[in-house]
Amino acid sequence: MPTTEELNATPDATFAFAGETTSLDMAGLLLHAYELGDMINNSADVADYLYWKAAVEKDAEVQALIVKFRKAKDFFTECERFGRFHPDFHAAKDKVKELERELDTFESVKNYKAAERAVDQLLYDVSHTIASSVSETIKVPGNEALSGGGCGSGGSCSCGSGGCG
Repeated sequence: MPTTEELNATPDATFAFAGETTSLDMAGLLLHAYELGDMINNSADVADYLYWKAAVEKDAEVQALIVKFRKAKDFFTECERFGRFHPDFHAAKDKVKELERELDTFESVKNYKAAERAVDQLLYDVSHTIASSVSETIKVPGNEALSGGGCGSGGSCSCGSGGCG
């Protein structure tokens, strides 16, 4: 978090609205943003996420499977360069899906993914609320992770399996 001196050094922005000029206190805005970040970091959703993330990291069986998953994902990525015409494309794709299903059988992985989705939803809701308070016409990026993304599918999972993002 920046110091008060650093925040005070941030220039104030000036905006014209309906003929009136308004000054935006950037230091105050940044302080509120950091307070909001602290509130989110201290939330039950983030605590749950961190708990299950640590559980996944400590589980030797899950970690061994993640290593296998990463290798299979790397091989599939190599096959994917040539598309379905690569002789191992379908086998590599099936192996990745099989390992992902196997990962999903672990309670810690299931709970980790659920906690990750909850934090993602919280962050999306906060950003949407902020954007909507400025204007209903402001475009807010969609919540891709909740619409089918995530671990192994190119979404925004950070489980360390290497199949994400």
